[in-house]
Amino acid sequence: AHSTSPPRVLVVRPPSVPCRTALRAGDSPRATEREQPFRVASICPPSVRLRAPSGMSSNGLSHKPIPGTEGPAENCVMQDTRVKAPYAELNLVTEVCGADEAHAKGFAGEGPLPLPEATFSGLEGLREEHFDLVIVGAGLSGAVLAERCTKELGMKVLILDKREHIGGNCYDYIDEYGIRVSLYGVHLFHTKFARVWEYVNKFSEWVPYEHRVKARVDDIRGDFKVIPVPPVQEAVNTLFDANVHSEEEMEAWLEARRPKIDEPANGEEAALKRVGPELYEKIFKHYTKKQWDKYPEELDASVLARIPCRVNTDDRYFGDQWQALPRRGYTRIFDNMLLFNEAITIRLNVDYFAVKDQLPKHDLLVFTGPIDAFYASKGLPKLEYRSLRFEREYHEPDSGYYQEALQMNYPGPFVPYTRITEYKHKPTQPESVRGIKGTVIYKEYSTDEGDPYYPVPNPENHALYEKYREMAEQEPGVAFVGRLASYKYFNMDQAILNALEIYDNLKETGKLAPKRRPEDFGPGDGPK
Repeated sequence: AHSTSPPRVLVVRPPSVPCRTALRAGDSPRATEREQPFRVASICPPSVRLRAPSGMSSNGLSHKPIPGTEGPAENCVMQDTRVKAPYAELNLVTEVCGADEAHAKGFAGEGPLPLPEATFSGLEGLREEHFDLVIVGAGLSGAVLAERCTKELGMKVLILDKREHIGGNCYDYIDEYGIRVSLYGVHLFHTKFARVWEYVNKFSEWVPYEHRVKARVDDIRGDFKVIPVPPVQEAVNTLFDANVHSEEEMEAWLEARRPKIDEPANGEEAALKRVGPELYEKIFKHYTKKQWDKYPEELDASVLARIPCRVNTDDRYFGDQWQALPRRGYTRIFDNMLLFNEAITIRLNVDYFAVKDQLPKHDLLVFTGPIDAFYASKGLPKLEYRSLRFEREYHEPDSGYYQEALQMNYPGPFVPYTRITEYKHKPTQPESVRGIKGTVIYKEYSTDEGDPYYPVPNPENHALYEKYREMAEQEPGVAFVGRLASYKYFNMDQAILNALEIYDNLKETGKLAPKRRPEDFGPGDGPK
């Protein structure tokens, strides 16, 4: 039950600079591990435009209250961190594993390591230096290349990033409530590549974890229920009273609803062909609109051709062999990769385009930023991306938790955000978090403004990227690496494998270039 006094709620925006200060002479690591206060802001109007279906009020809200949208859902507890048999056995991560160098060296903190003061000194003191590589971007691609090229080839590397932290979009930190949160949205590590799993174990301890997404969806009576996503037998039974209890019955239920479409002409037809009209309307149609600001009928068929739906009872979001969370956060991986390596120099708050004519001498430049930004002077159109905006709220529900799961999706048109993330559910939170009553949630909106997250898949953008790629292949002394440089949404493991293979190429042929095209890695998770 709810408490008699209303929960404390603070709606704010994440700061552009989240967390840590430089480590100065005489400072202890704990003394510098502070958080920058969040700025209070009002809720902004959503960038998406939603179509109100029949039976809804003109402002797009359901006539029935939606639990978990105006305040905490009732009696929520921490989500189970592991799935049950037989699916638990499919995860090859069975216990805590891996190595955390910083922890082994005695750093007791749970958050990111403090950075040396020189990290924020721009190019000061570097003008007379000579580097084998200058890497633009301190995310996964840049960090992997820097680590491999220094450790294996003895290279000297300079990393530049315009942000005030390392780790790219993987960056997480401990907030003022003691909760580990991600600045750029929730990240879940999973991989089918043994090489990647072996590699990341060098830089973090890992805790086995199977991510399961829940969604709040209205059933045939208009009551909102919590179901697993991707939809499985439980979902259709809960929403439609389907009464299916086997894979054969689930397949028959779907087949009876799938229209006969040989070659889907657009995303809507592709989705209908896969799941039929009921699941399409409840889970995929409006969620697609909120993510892309386009209804499925306005998108290419390929965008929704592989929407997830399972005939069994496996409610794991991912099916890969290795699924785990870094025990002390994702930033710790980058700390261990970069900060104990004397051959790597890092400079943050440095915009490459502002200093590109002042760089120290170097043999090769690795660019991991947006490829169209590199060629902005050429007069070509910009590539399209979708971005994300977050609204942060602090609550004190009686149970200590706001919702039933780490990630709760809202696929319907009743609210403008796509999902709510409650990081307190993560099993890798500091031990002290379990005893606090408060919790922090992030409401996530898709928008066309802000940092680039997801390439917009359409023929025009693909054709434009090919023009940029052709120019990049002819660019002397520059290698284009990673998600933004490849106009391809890489999962974390795909980005790591791509960088490892580019390193292999350098080691084998002397050329820093991809071994395969970005599309050969297969689709990334994209918007979840």
